[in-house]
Amino acid sequence: MNFVVVGASKGLGDAFVKGLPEKGDHVWIVSRNRPRSLKLDDGIHRTWIQADLSQITSSDQIAVELKDVPIDVFIYNAGIWEKEGFKEHYDFEKDDPKDIENILYVNTTSAILCTQKILPNLKKSKNAKVILIGSNDGNENNESKQVTYVASKFGIRGIGNSLRENLREHEIAVTCINPGEIAATIPYEEGLEKALATYNNRRIPVQDIVSLVKTITTLSKASCVKEITMPAMLDTNA
Repeated sequence: MNFVVVGASKGLGDAFVKGLPEKGDHVWIVSRNRPRSLKLDDGIHRTWIQADLSQITSSDQIAVELKDVPIDVFIYNAGIWEKEGFKEHYDFEKDDPKDIENILYVNTTSAILCTQKILPNLKKSKNAKVILIGSNDGNENNESKQVTYVASKFGIRGIGNSLRENLREHEIAVTCINPGEIAATIPYEEGLEKALATYNNRRIPVQDIVSLVKTITTLSKASCVKEITMPAMLDTNA
């Protein structure tokens, strides 16, 4: 299979690059910084596409690198948030307008442009899947105070809904996954048990999300998983 993972130099994206493909598969890794996963020698072909998703030219860079290669799985995992957004002292009134613009661009506009540019490659696949990584904060009744981040993740859900209708005639499934807090600081190769122990079962191990996406990618083209909300079990606010 051929994969493209956007936002893949660390965290969940890095886990997708390591955990989804099997020996002989090819993964194109889209990120601003050089991913360490390029050093792996596990029979999986990995190619780095260096791109700054805050720039309008990034989607064109991806298209140029892919050329006419069929792509089976496209994952848009890029996401940024307010600088102090997850801290108790966060203050919406102090958000910089440039940061607001950048968050919306990377999290939503770039997702649209990158998907648009890769569609010719997806149409060449016999069973293509598009996976958009949203957030539980993009759902109704969330308690987040991050206005721009939340708006962008609501936007990802909207992108998925409309994109699905555009691609239905091509039988390309579009899935939006909205996870809760992820144990993204624990690398995929260090294992699920370490993630569970480190966060006392209060954050989702990246292995769980990789397993979920792997299941989706193995479904036939007769099926379409529209949206999955996946909060942490012990998150009483989800």
